[in-house]
Amino acid sequence: MILFFATILLVSAGRIDWLWGWLLAGIYAVSIIINAVIMFRVNPTTIAERANAAEMKSWDKVIGRGWGLMYFVVTPLVAGLDVRYGWTVSQTLGLHLAGMLGFILGWVLFSWAMISNTYFAMVARVQSDRGHTVCTRGPYRHVRHPGYLGAIIQCVSLPLLLGSLWALIPGGIAVIFMIVRTMWEDRMLQIELVGYLEYMEWVRYRLLPRVW
Repeated sequence: MILFFATILLVSAGRIDWLWGWLLAGIYAVSIIINAVIMFRVNPTTIAERANAAEMKSWDKVIGRGWGLMYFVVTPLVAGLDVRYGWTVSQTLGLHLAGMLGFILGWVLFSWAMISNTYFAMVARVQSDRGHTVCTRGPYRHVRHPGYLGAIIQCVSLPLLLGSLWALIPGGIAVIFMIVRTMWEDRMLQIELVGYLEYMEWVRYRLLPRVW
């Protein structure tokens, strides 16, 4: 995935000396290594589950793939073309740094959710085969879908890190996909997961406290 992502960035930019492109690839590499080391020590079964795409809902095939296309392909492609053709005139250092800090923050929140939740899977499904229960630890004490909040922060921050305002368009579309997925997955859990309705009474908000 890192090589795929880096290839899209550098080929679309038409250069191999793109500092922010390499920095993004480096952040990805370091984050994946850290995440893997922690997960193998704390919750290795979650890694196996995240490789399982069984029982994928029909709506999740559309929403999940749409998000992946926007985030992993279109956003870096547009950012690279922006660098090549200079669409974003003012690529200031502050813009890059704000994006980098936001991207790291989103990754930390996403990883915290993954480490806290044994049932943090790639697909939206109730894992009855693994004795699925409601997670109330870590960030799940504050919002019901903290991992998706982390992903949304990354969708917005990635274009800024790369210095491309035009890449905010596919990044914003990715955010919409993730909000829709949050809404539909939350509805699925209300129907299929025992104890989720009681959890909703304790943690009222899906993504943002006092907002939604």
